This record gives sequence, C-alpha cells and structure tokens, in this order.
Amino acid sequence: MADRVAWAGRDVLDLGCGTGFHLPAFAEEARTVTGVEPHPDLAALAARRTRRLEHVTVLPGTAQAIPLPDASVDVVHVRWAYFFGPGCEPGLAELDRVVRRGGTALVIDNDGSRSTFGSWFRRGYPHLPPPREIERFWARRGWTRTPVDMGWRFTSRADLEAVVRIEFAPRTAEELLSEHTGLEVDYAVNLWSRTY
Repeated sequence: MADRVAWAGRDVLDLGCGTGFHLPAFAEEARTVTGVEPHPDLAALAARRTRRLEHVTVLPGTAQAIPLPDASVDVVHVRWAYFFGPGCEPGLAELDRVVRRGGTALVIDNDGSRSTFGSWFRRGYPHLPPPREIERFWARRGWTRTPVDMGWRFTSRADLEAVVRIEFAPRTAEELLSEHTGLEVDYAVNLWSRTY
C-alpha cells in the first residue's frame, strides 16, 4: 500500500474497519484517522482499541452511506469489506463523493484466479462472479490492479484448521481440510488502487 500512496499528515478513512486492527498503524503517521464499521459490536471494539488516540474516530456506517462530508479524506483503505466487484457501485459512488481531488483509494481483496486459497475461495463462494469478470469490473472504472503473493504459515495443524473454519462454511471447510496437508497455504490477493 505504501508504494501506492503516502498517508503521513493526511486524513485516512478505514472503511469497514472491523475491530480497528489497522487504525493504530495509520494513526502513527496520519493527521486524522476515521474508522467506519456497520457492525455495532465490531465498531465498539475498534473504539476501545483506539480510545487513547485523540486523532482517531470510529463511526457507525456503511460503504453505501459513508458518514463523512464531501471531499473530506485523502486516503481510503478497504480490506475484504463490501467491494467485491459487480454490485458495489453504490459504495464506489460514495468514494467519489468523500475522496478529495488527488486522494487515493485502496481496496484489497482475494484473487480467485490463482493460488491454493484462490481455488478454495472459488469453491467456498461460488455465487461471486468469476475472477476475470471482477478484474474487468475494476479496470473499466479506472482502478489499477497490483497482484500480491502472500501466504498462511501456522505452527500447528489445529491453528490452520481453526482459521479455515472461520473463513468457510462447515461443509466446505471440512472438505478443504481433508484435501490439504501441511501447515502452509499459498495465498494471492489483489490491491486495487485509484487516484481521484
């Protein structure tokens, strides 16, 4: 992300911030950080995590109705939240509204076209469009794709199994676990970026 945009001294929005895991890291350099989260329990955890950081605010809200004024943020960070390709147009319209001219939005999502996890993702979420359709969706709207290779590495099989069971429905998780040996899973993601 840092190769795409600098957030030092700028106003950052973490959209779909969950428990606020990334908020303190942004707060180390940003002028202000706003976390927006639709789930009240997660928003409460994010507010608790950042309660001592004066320039961090956590607000209830959604990608389709961001509770911020027009042209109020310089950098938007979205990680595995709402922007999964076709169907997220209302959220993209909101980004158009809240990002200042010269600002940048970053969307991180699974790359279902490659990697072991990518094949698992296609199996676990067959209702989502095919990876190439998702790539065309973003490209047509002026977003740039940066493929990123990463991976899961566990110290115990129990930990790997616990994470797979969080990510997938029970039946799919058990099928995947029965087919996979070892403590590592290769994983590919896409970083989508757009400067306004």
